[in-house]
Amino acid sequence: MQEREEEVTIDLLELLRQLWSKAWLLVLMAVLGGAAALGITAGLITPLYQSTTKIYVMNQQSEDNLTYSDMQLGTQLTSDYAVLVTSRPVIEETIQVLGLNRTYEQAADMVQVSNEDGTRILSITVTSTSPQVAQMMANQVRESAAVHIQEVMGIEAVNTVEEANYPEHRSSPSYSRNLILGAMLGFVLAAAIVVIRYLMDDTLHSPEDVEKYLELSVLGTLPLIEGEKVGRKSGKRKGGKKV
Repeated sequence: MQEREEEVTIDLLELLRQLWSKAWLLVLMAVLGGAAALGITAGLITPLYQSTTKIYVMNQQSEDNLTYSDMQLGTQLTSDYAVLVTSRPVIEETIQVLGLNRTYEQAADMVQVSNEDGTRILSITVTSTSPQVAQMMANQVRESAAVHIQEVMGIEAVNTVEEANYPEHRSSPSYSRNLILGAMLGFVLAAAIVVIRYLMDDTLHSPEDVEKYLELSVLGTLPLIEGEKVGRKSGKRKGGKKV
């Protein structure tokens, strides 16, 4: 068992040496992978923009009569409000008002609704390939949803916390993230090639390999003439194959 552990250690060290000797290949593949990722990101992936607006749903207009049970009930109903925001009447009205050339399903997929825990503030985020469309659609969804929530839930007021912003920067794709992922993929691919070639190579490269794998003593070696082109070394492979 001790001999096996020693052999594994030596193999791992040799593998590390092989990787180190091919460091140029690892770096080259990492650079090519990063460059390819940037090219694909810039040329093939359409940038997306996000615009967010927020509303606050009140059960009562008068804060003086607001009780703890009203606050608790309102928090529990927040998930219901979120469903109503993306309901068919709201989305179809938004499509009609803005004249969007999209189906209900396509437009609904552009809208995301979220809220912070313990609050009744809903965040309505619209993702689009156009920053103008994202802003206009977010504002229109907010207005249509406010009316629809009041009618369905009997809410007296739906207040606007903030208008939809104009997205000046894209939300995706991320050039830096894709660059890192592409470089990592190229590095891993190059490392895998080096490891596989090392594991598949059973050539005897030195007298030490002969003693180690064939358990034979080397009586002598022939020096190579300087400048001579040498093909494959003559000898034996591990497992009895000739080279």
